Amino acid sequence: MSDQFFHSNVSMERRYQSYLERPRLDTLLEQAVKNPLVLVIAGAGYGKTQTVYSFVRKYNAMTAWTQLSHQDNYPWHFWENFIQAAAFSDENILYKLAHTGFPETKRQFDRYVAIPRQVVNPGRKYIFVYDDFHLIQDKRVLRFMKQSVTMPFPSITSIIISRTEPALDLEALEKRGRVARITEADLRFSPEEILAYCDLSHISLGPGGLPDLYRDTEGWAFAIQLVGLSIKNGAAATDYGRSSLRNNIFPLIEREVFSVNSRKLRKFLIKLSLIEHYPPELLTELAGDKNLIEELEQVNSFIRFDTYLHEYHIHHMFLEFLSGKQGELTPEEKKEVYIKTARWFALHNMRIAAIGYFEKAAVYDELLDAVYALPMIVQDRIAQFLLELMDRAPREMYRQQPTAWIVHARMLFTLGRFEAAWTELQEVIQEYEALPPSAFSNRLLSGCYQSLGFISFITCLHTRRYDFVPYFEKAYFYYTRSPYKIAGLRVAGLSSYICRVGSPEKGEMEKFIDASTRAIPFLAATMDGCYYGMDDLARAELAYFRGELEEAEKFALTTLDKSRERTQYEVENRSLQYLIRINLARGEYGRIREFLKALEAQLQVTEYENRQVFYDIVTGWFYVQIGLTAKLAPWLKNDFEESELSSLIHGMETLVRTKWQVFEKRYPVALAALGNRENQYSLGAFLLGKITMKVLEAVCLKEMGDKAASLAALTEAYTLAEPNALDMCFIEIGKDTRTLMEIALREEDCVIPRPWLLKIRRAASAHAKKLFEAAEYFRERRPVPAARGSGLSHRELAVLTGLSQGLTREEIAGDSEISINTVKSVIKSIYNKLGAVNRADAIRIAVSKGILKHNE
Repeated sequence: MSDQFFHSNVSMERRYQSYLERPRLDTLLEQAVKNPLVLVIAGAGYGKTQTVYSFVRKYNAMTAWTQLSHQDNYPWHFWENFIQAAAFSDENILYKLAHTGFPETKRQFDRYVAIPRQVVNPGRKYIFVYDDFHLIQDKRVLRFMKQSVTMPFPSITSIIISRTEPALDLEALEKRGRVARITEADLRFSPEEILAYCDLSHISLGPGGLPDLYRDTEGWAFAIQLVGLSIKNGAAATDYGRSSLRNNIFPLIEREVFSVNSRKLRKFLIKLSLIEHYPPELLTELAGDKNLIEELEQVNSFIRFDTYLHEYHIHHMFLEFLSGKQGELTPEEKKEVYIKTARWFALHNMRIAAIGYFEKAAVYDELLDAVYALPMIVQDRIAQFLLELMDRAPREMYRQQPTAWIVHARMLFTLGRFEAAWTELQEVIQEYEALPPSAFSNRLLSGCYQSLGFISFITCLHTRRYDFVPYFEKAYFYYTRSPYKIAGLRVAGLSSYICRVGSPEKGEMEKFIDASTRAIPFLAATMDGCYYGMDDLARAELAYFRGELEEAEKFALTTLDKSRERTQYEVENRSLQYLIRINLARGEYGRIREFLKALEAQLQVTEYENRQVFYDIVTGWFYVQIGLTAKLAPWLKNDFEESELSSLIHGMETLVRTKWQVFEKRYPVALAALGNRENQYSLGAFLLGKITMKVLEAVCLKEMGDKAASLAALTEAYTLAEPNALDMCFIEIGKDTRTLMEIALREEDCVIPRPWLLKIRRAASAHAKKLFEAAEYFRERRPVPAARGSGLSHRELAVLTGLSQGLTREEIAGDSEISINTVKSVIKSIYNKLGAVNRADAIRIAVSKGILKHNE
């Protein structure tokens, strides 16, 4: 029995007993799941879902069942649905998948794939079922599905259940004979199966009844069930309404399935057709009567409990029939269903689904509360979805719930539409400041001024106007006069660099820090400590890039203490990043290990949104810096693609990826990324980012043989850094900077002062030695013993272990510190010694011979 049925309830088992076991189909599926993909394609009513359900219930595999709906054409809704099903194997995987986000690009997909690699056991079978796949039309979801069903996990099979051919390009997989199909012809009941079904259901067909029933139904499962009900309810075995069966199935459903239930259950079933998912706890809430749920379970031919999803499943055709009766419900009854459903989803942190149902119920106060519960910085596509929802809302909502303007403006400036947001907020402020003060208006005005402050804070990078302090002060003024208090804001939206300064003018960074120092007390007071310590973090950042390491460490440690005092996870994360950089420059490797452990501890903090992303980026910077790129998260190792991160923080990712490309000597790729428009905006807009990008550009051009262009880029970097003595932008790059300095010193027409070149060369050379020492300190050397009698060398066994863990050749090369070509040669040798034809075959043979354990 499948592991996933241990929590099956008694009523489910009782209802399942009425299902006819069909060994013929079990055999087909048992052969089919030896392939990575199984397509079960047939029209409505052929028993596709029940057939697969019956099989996986008995089959020895871990099974994740995703029930799809029209709403899953929204990627974020699909992701919420998918991860609920896919989280069966590890209690932490739900969180990890939720905060990875829907993977729209190859890089994001690779980051997602790294998660199952941690829990998938190559010695165990896994099945992923995607039911009602014909409902999916969104290209982004389809692209994800194509990547998922074709990814090379030898122990995973995907089963797609659909009424139509899936819109996936599976040609390559089919050419290799790796796609199995179950068709309508396979699913049709044979005469023998019809007879067995009638015996199970205590239906007497009478003489000649079987041939007639087989001819009229053509083995269509849904029709056979309806005819059986009709006969049980008193119709003659030869008179079960053949014309209605062929021409209009709904009257038969009305007579044989729907009308036989109590009036109360009929009304409840119609209500269920308003929603798309049916967890038992939600149905109990909607029913308000336990007896009603027990009565519902008796409609066992068309409603079943799915133990994979932990929710009920209503047959498509029955659901379509019920949807046609929604006109029998009053507007009040529909609204009650939507409200209860929305509140249930909100309570269970499925916020996007909750927001959608609140919209259907036109309950905008709770809709706005659900939006406020989202992270401060949401992905652009979610911001666009919410903005469209707010634009659809009636104008009356804005009059009754003026805080909607704050939400609307927040989505606008999240999408970079600052002028539109500014104009809206000013109009609201002008209107409500003209009215007599009230608790509500104070709350609204505090939020409006807070938003204006953030717009000014974000745009000061370009405007050089650090005038956000008065807005935060005014927000504080109204906040103290409102009974509404904000609580639980633990994640501040920090950008690529803390100092939001783009100008190289001397003293510009101090202006920003001074304004931040005056603003943070107001900001922290009105947002439950949010951003507390950010001003000291800005001081630490400036001191570090000036090479004032003691001063930098003092402010970074102060920031660390403040962030923990007010539970500010992102401020803590960034202070740890600078403490790692500071101690790397000082050669204090033991302290770096302490700070890395503190970063790892943040992974256990469920309140910290995107903690895995920031952990990967911060540790990735460190490991690339010291040359241990095997420790870099796989999603940071792909070519540059559009990022799903907000542009406010995308630059951090860009910097790590660029440094990795340079380390891998992929200079043209790195150079192209440095000139990318998005990266110029997210990273190059900052003074510190501009300088770093120019130094990396100089390194790439030097390695590509363009000495003149390299010197020009270096000169530009010097010109930007010199007014504020930001030397660490050069020094921390190490040996590449040392080489740049040596080249510049030999050039007679170099305009960079010679004393500065000599100073930076000495400092970069010393820093390069520390990077080498750090690499030796943090390098893990773990010899892999060969299994006795395996005939495999240490290296072959290490590569085989990597293959069994789903690693790519590139990742195995990085982990083993060998070349790709060597990995390819070793794999060929493994295949030859084991007599294997491919990866899956090699793993299977190795497990059977005891070379690999089941849990390796």
